[in-house]
Amino acid sequence: MNLPGIRSRLRSAAALALLLPLLALTACGSGDTDGTAAVGAQGSPVPTDDPVAAVRKVDSVAALLPADVRRSGTLRVGSSVGFPPGAYYPNGSDKAPAGQDIDIADAVAKVLGVELERQDASFETILPALGSGKYDFGTGNFGVTTERLKTIDFVTYINDGQGFAVKKGNTALGKKVTDLTQLCGLTIGTGAGTTFETTLTAQKGVCAEAGKKPYDVKVYSENAATLTALQQGRIDVIMSTINGLRHQAAQPASRTTFLGEFHRLDVGFAFKKGSPLTKAFQAAVNELIQDGTYARILKKWGTSASAIETSRINPPEHK
Repeated sequence: MNLPGIRSRLRSAAALALLLPLLALTACGSGDTDGTAAVGAQGSPVPTDDPVAAVRKVDSVAALLPADVRRSGTLRVGSSVGFPPGAYYPNGSDKAPAGQDIDIADAVAKVLGVELERQDASFETILPALGSGKYDFGTGNFGVTTERLKTIDFVTYINDGQGFAVKKGNTALGKKVTDLTQLCGLTIGTGAGTTFETTLTAQKGVCAEAGKKPYDVKVYSENAATLTALQQGRIDVIMSTINGLRHQAAQPASRTTFLGEFHRLDVGFAFKKGSPLTKAFQAAVNELIQDGTYARILKKWGTSASAIETSRINPPEHK
């Protein structure tokens, strides 16, 4: 009997057992968390405080809604649900989602006196669907970029952005990625249709200019697939949202290390260009900031460092 071999297999089985709940959570959807897909894990229960419960309708803000919306009392939201702390399914996709984006959207709806008809959608499909009228607005940690502003209106509610993570124990990139030339010769995993994919594709020539081997980009439609690829060594590094990667690295089962902030982006509710809803949403977010609800929501989800002082409509991309 090969006892060392059996012990090794048992250790591997135990490690897989720890990782399976993580993958089950991240497999629920593809998110952007800056507009971007991130992977994360929730290794602890959902916070029990409920700052949204006390929010009430503010008539002066609700009056900014178009008359037809006030009459119907509903708004359709295309929601990308995939990873904490933004939006995820803590108890399975047949139960209600939770997260920072869920709380903020629900609080805005209460200020406006409307109900949300939330429709789950993959991240990369939401922005194109806004133009067709399928949704009134979209959520999914959509980052405000110059390119997106050509066809989408944004109402900001947080400041997040782009970051990197590696498998725990990988020290090849040091403690932080500050320049994409550090990634030359490596394989980077990221989400489909995200600002991360756009950035990596647009800047791919930096390695040749530096006389180095180019990096390779692999795109995944599900967060679980990205994390699995990292743990199996098929990619070297993940590029995703700052808050998502930081949260993920804090969960022991994920076995990742966060490599710091690379590029900050404003994040906002997304609307088709020229939407009559933006002023009402901006006023609602600012109402939540002023009455303290906003700060309590961010504290609940551990994202206070990403707070904004005031909501803006279509701010320029951070440089």
